[in-house]
Amino acid sequence: MNTELLEALNILEKEKEISKETLLDAIENSLLNACKNHFGKADNIRLIMDRTTCDYRLFAEKTVVEEVEDQLEEISIEEARAIDGKFELGDIVQIPIESKSFGRIATQNAKNLILQKIREEERKVVYDQYFEKEKDIVTGIVQRYIGRNVSINLGKADAMLTENEQVKGEVFKPTERVKLYVVEVKNTTKGPKILVSRTHPELVKRLFEAEVTEVKDGVVEIKSIAREAGSRTKIAVWSNDPDVDPVGACVGMNGTRVNAIVNELRGEKIDIINWSDNPAILIENALSPAKVISVMADPDDKTAGVIVPDYQLSLAIGKEGQNARLAARLTGYKIDIKSETQAIESGDLPENYLELSEGVYEEEYEEPYEEACPQDEAEEGCEEFQPQEDGQEYDSDDYGVEDEIIFEEVED
Repeated sequence: MNTELLEALNILEKEKEISKETLLDAIENSLLNACKNHFGKADNIRLIMDRTTCDYRLFAEKTVVEEVEDQLEEISIEEARAIDGKFELGDIVQIPIESKSFGRIATQNAKNLILQKIREEERKVVYDQYFEKEKDIVTGIVQRYIGRNVSINLGKADAMLTENEQVKGEVFKPTERVKLYVVEVKNTTKGPKILVSRTHPELVKRLFEAEVTEVKDGVVEIKSIAREAGSRTKIAVWSNDPDVDPVGACVGMNGTRVNAIVNELRGEKIDIINWSDNPAILIENALSPAKVISVMADPDDKTAGVIVPDYQLSLAIGKEGQNARLAARLTGYKIDIKSETQAIESGDLPENYLELSEGVYEEEYEEPYEEACPQDEAEEGCEEFQPQEDGQEYDSDDYGVEDEIIFEEVED
């Protein structure tokens, strides 16, 4: 038994996760390659290896002839009968070959062939390991900045977090642990190339799957997600169990679950709303926290007209149009937001609407609205800090909506 070789193969198999069979194949190929380098060719060289004990035998098959013309493939009748007197002309004689007789160059080439195979298999093992994590999240350790890109150590491989996949304003420190979304894993000659992201919307989805048991088990589904990395995310959730509140499950007791995700995203705001197959209800929920008077949705054209109270217009639009923009992405609808006054002027509401609804919203919303807009402090949602004009439209197509969402037609 070749104890030393067997022990070395066991160690390699355990440490580098390379199968022993693959290593034995590499050794066989290297020995045949060494024979070719030593003798000039190896067509008649045969190798027999016991894969249990790692014992092997090399021999050359030579044809018995009267007059030898090729020393590598032929043997004289006299030499053959000296080995065994039963040999006749035309018989095949197996001549043992000692691998110790190989020259330095042949031995070095065999060694390089084995090492190359080990490196290839090691890269393949790493590629397979991270390919399974594609479209999932991993935890990495920040190593250093390379220009504006960040090198992240994932354990057995390094990933590059490019500038385009970084959240604006995020700064990483060496040895800091961060969660990343694996966008793609490519197999290259230099090893696996792993593309990761901190801005991808799926990162938020995977974080909820890791944090919220109901989402992981499939009881609560994340139907749609819209994100502006570093600022705000809106997600629409649905429960397959009528006894489970999807929003409450994602928020957690005292907000523990959602706060853990917010902390991981470094303060990014997250709005969680209830999903509905009715597009009007979905759009109303998506424009939260703004209050909506009416929604008129057209499932065929993917357009919706929304009317909100006058003092809620800026809140519905959001800072720099963010709330309406994310709602358009979340629902897949082009949303036209109008105030009550604008709706009356355009004929969408009767002229006496304000008289009929006088006092309906005043008592419920007037005081909170005043508290939300103090004179000495600019708060998000205050009308005086919104650059948009009233009635501005927000088209989901302008902001990268990819998945088409199909709704049932809403009855008048």
